[in-house]
Amino acid sequence: MENSVNSDQVETPLSDYLLTPQNFDLEKLKTGSILLFDKPLHWSSFKLVKKVKYVTKAARVGHAGTLDPLATGLLIICTGKCTKMIEQIQNQAKVYTGTITFGHTTPSYDLETEFDASFDYQHLSDQDLKDAAQYFTGDVTQTPPVFSAVKINGTRAYKFARQGIEVEIKKRVIAISEFKISGELPNIDFEVGCSKGTYIRSLANDFGLHLKSGSHLSALRRTKIGDYHINDAFNIEDFQHLCGF
Repeated sequence: MENSVNSDQVETPLSDYLLTPQNFDLEKLKTGSILLFDKPLHWSSFKLVKKVKYVTKAARVGHAGTLDPLATGLLIICTGKCTKMIEQIQNQAKVYTGTITFGHTTPSYDLETEFDASFDYQHLSDQDLKDAAQYFTGDVTQTPPVFSAVKINGTRAYKFARQGIEVEIKKRVIAISEFKISGELPNIDFEVGCSKGTYIRSLANDFGLHLKSGSHLSALRRTKIGDYHINDAFNIEDFQHLCGF
């Protein structure tokens, strides 16, 4: 079972199950542990789960929150009995950094698909950008991208999108606790603190639309989930070495 999600929660504090290079224990890893990984660019979350399952020989392995292949950063993987903690971890707030690029939009809202329209952004001032960031801070209504894993009648939305089939995706209310921006047009760097269920790709697209322009997500990195930070994460090469590969 690769991506196991169980609503039952383990009563012991999550931190007691965290494995790091300092307390690494292969047997504990097999029976139940929480692992922090820095997901490589172009890797799917499933690919990283599959790799961890292979090198650890753990019976159950799952991740607590998907990262797109074009994103890097913190992916939390649970093994053994700790797969019961996945939903609890997924519900925690996240922090992302990245870049929103103005001038073009794409159907996927990032660089997975080709540009579909061009826009002027010369009319935008620094104050316009700051005001827009403030506008998107707080409770925000957001529509997930059509190229996403959201299910529509049991089918992932991206499967419809890749076939050119138009579908309606329901809007949702998400919370943006912090939206910091820097840099100069056309590339605006950001740091966003947000709730579960937030699509940063949608935020990047909506940011441009709000400013009567067009933009897409050109880089994304997840740096934090709850109290877990990317600075404490394994890279897959070092992890494999610890496991004897």
